[in-house]
Amino acid sequence: DPKRKAAFGSVGRRIPYRILHVINENGESLGNMHRAEALKLMDQHNLKLVLLRESAEPPVYRLMTGKQIHEEQLRRAEKKKASAKAGRGPVRKELSFSSSIARNDLETKTKQIAQWIEKRYHVKVTVRQAK
Repeated sequence: DPKRKAAFGSVGRRIPYRILHVINENGESLGNMHRAEALKLMDQHNLKLVLLRESAEPPVYRLMTGKQIHEEQLRRAEKKKASAKAGRGPVRKELSFSSSIARNDLETKTKQIAQWIEKRYHVKVTVRQAK
C-alpha cells in the first residue's frame, strides 16, 4: 500500500537514493553525500541510518543510536495516541438495571459509575421497572 507510512526505524543498508542529506547523531548537518559515504560513516561510528524526510531533495537521513531511535518511536507513539484521543468525542457509557436490584449489586454498579465519572465519561443510567 503506497499510502501506508513505514515505521520509524533504521533503514539498514537498503537506501534507494544515490545522494543523501545526512544529519549526525547530535543534529548537526553533514551536508549532501553519496550513499556509500553515509554507510561508511554509519559503520565507523556504530550508528544506524534513519529516513527523516523522503520528500526533500535530496532525501534527509539521520545517524542515530539505538537508544535515540527507541526514544523517538516512543515519542511518536505517544503523539499518535494523544491525537487519536483528541479526534474523537467524549466516551459514553451506558448502564441499565432493574428497580428490584439487590443492594450489593447496586453498590457495585454505583462504584462503577463513580469510576466512569472520574474518567470524565458521559454516563447514561436506565432503571427498568420490576415485574
